[in-house]
Amino acid sequence: MRAPALFALFAGATCIALSPIWVRMSDVGPTASAFWRVALAVPLLWAVAALVPRHPASADRRQRWLLAAAGLAFAGDLAFWHWSVQATSVANATLLANLSSIFVTLAAWLLWRQRPTGQFLLGLALSLVGVALLVRASLGFSSTALLGDAFGVITAMFYAWYLLTVKRLRDLGYATLRLMAVTTTLTAAILLPVALASGETMLPAGAGGWLVLFGLAWITHAGGQGLITYALAHLPAAFSSVGLLLQPVLAAAFAWALLAEPLVALQIAGGAVVLAGIYLARRGAN
Repeated sequence: MRAPALFALFAGATCIALSPIWVRMSDVGPTASAFWRVALAVPLLWAVAALVPRHPASADRRQRWLLAAAGLAFAGDLAFWHWSVQATSVANATLLANLSSIFVTLAAWLLWRQRPTGQFLLGLALSLVGVALLVRASLGFSSTALLGDAFGVITAMFYAWYLLTVKRLRDLGYATLRLMAVTTTLTAAILLPVALASGETMLPAGAGGWLVLFGLAWITHAGGQGLITYALAHLPAAFSSVGLLLQPVLAAAFAWALLAEPLVALQIAGGAVVLAGIYLARRGAN
C-alpha cells in the first residue's frame, strides 16, 4: 500500500473534518459561507488545473448537462449541510451527511436495478437504527436540532446525486482536476443568488472572518477534496471507504476541543452504530 496515498487519505479526511468548525466560526450566514467556500476556491482550482495539460478542451452536449447537474447537486449538498451544522450538533450533521454512500447504492438499486447484497441491507438496517438514536439524542439539544438532523439527511441525498454524476463524467473521460474546477465554478454561480436572496450577512466583519472563509475554501474544499481524490486513485476502494469514516470521528473531536460541544452517551452509541452500518454497507456495495 502506497505511503503517500495513505497519508493523503488521512490528511484529506482531517481537512474536511475541519469544515464544520469553519462554518460555526464564520460571521456570515450559512448559505453565504457555502458560497464563499467554493467561490474563493475557484481561482486556486483553475490555476492547478491549468498545470495539467491532458484534459479535453471542451465538453460535448452530454457532458455539459452532467456538469450542470453536478454543480446543482453540490450546491444543494453545501447549502443544506451548512444549515445542518448551524442547527444541530457537529457530530450529528457530519454523521448523517456520511449516509451518502448508502443513498448511492439505493439509487443504483432503484434506477438501474442493481440488486444490493445482504451485507449492504444489514448495513442499511444498522444505519437506520443509529440515525434513530441520533435523532432521539437531538431532542435534548435544542428546538432546531431535529430540523438540523433532517438537513443532514437531505445533504446526504444531494451528495449521493453529486457522486453518481461525477462518476458518470469520469467514466466518459472527463479529467478530475478540470471536473473539480468546473463544478466548483457552477456551484458558486448557483449559490450566489440564493445567498443574496436569503438576506444573510454576506461579508465578514474583518480580517479574521476572511481567514475563516479562506480556510474553508482552501484547506477544506480544495485541499481536502484534492487529497482524497488523489488517494482514491491509488488505494483499494474497500480500504479507502473505511479510512474516510475517520472524518466524522475527527469532526466530533474538533467540535469537542474547539467548540466545547460535548457528546452524550446516546449520541456516541448512535454514532458508533451509524459508522458500523456505513462500513458494512460500503463493503457490501463493493
